[in-house]
Amino acid sequence: MTNRIKGSLVALVTPMHADGRLDLDTFDRLIGWHVDAGTDGIVVVGTTGESATLSTEEHCDLVAHCVKSVNGRVPVIAGTGSNNTQEALYFTQSAKEHGADACLLVTPYYTKPSQEGLYQHFKYIAESVDIPQILYNVPGRTACDLSLETVKRLTEVRNIVGIKDATGNLDRGLELIKECGDRIAVYSGEDAISLKLLAGGGDGVISVTANVAPDAMAQMCKLALAGRLEEAEQIDQRLAALHRDLFVEANPVPVKWALLKMGKIPPGIRLPLVELNSKYHVKVLDALQQAGIKLAAAA
Repeated sequence: MTNRIKGSLVALVTPMHADGRLDLDTFDRLIGWHVDAGTDGIVVVGTTGESATLSTEEHCDLVAHCVKSVNGRVPVIAGTGSNNTQEALYFTQSAKEHGADACLLVTPYYTKPSQEGLYQHFKYIAESVDIPQILYNVPGRTACDLSLETVKRLTEVRNIVGIKDATGNLDRGLELIKECGDRIAVYSGEDAISLKLLAGGGDGVISVTANVAPDAMAQMCKLALAGRLEEAEQIDQRLAALHRDLFVEANPVPVKWALLKMGKIPPGIRLPLVELNSKYHVKVLDALQQAGIKLAAAA
């Protein structure tokens, strides 16, 4: 595969007003901040973007708005997966029509399909919509695990160009690189092991940490991809507490609270998610401090 998207791809949060309305002005400012900081790509309406709490119209409109706001400066990858194959197809078609560069499709959650069902699901969408598509395996969220054998079958399907491995299992990611890396891109979906996956031949990371430390994550990835692993390790060690503590509660609760404390977004988050429990505030603030991130004056 040529022209792979590489590096630090931020799984961007969706800013919301306190009443839950989307805050597109803040969304645009975040995009500008990421582009200026060196982020290599924007992933919109993924897990971190609260896709599960958005309406169908909001989902599609936010992809369109993101493409317009980015204006070709970096690739835009739209989250278009669903546990409903026809809905995933609709989101993928919409993303293509709105000009996204690629789509990220999570394994169908809750329904617990077989491996053959997973294969047919992804094959159907890839053959139906002519846009690059990245598989997304996150069994901790979906109760569904995309096996290595199924991934290998899917690498033969045109338009399937990558996989985000969020199993948290480094050996699994390295096996994907060994078995499939010549045909599809392999992205880490777990910030804490991203450097090791990059060192093993991975293409990048779809990152939560990049929301609060875009410049550091971008630089770490660039160094790792260039083989300058000792320098990359120095940055990664500074970010280690963030990699861990941005998951003290379900993503994106901690990262949205961190961005609030940084003065980057308002406090909005949608039910059933609520603001970070106060018992974790010091832990997340300490992680930000260790990474050298400045807080807003009122934080």
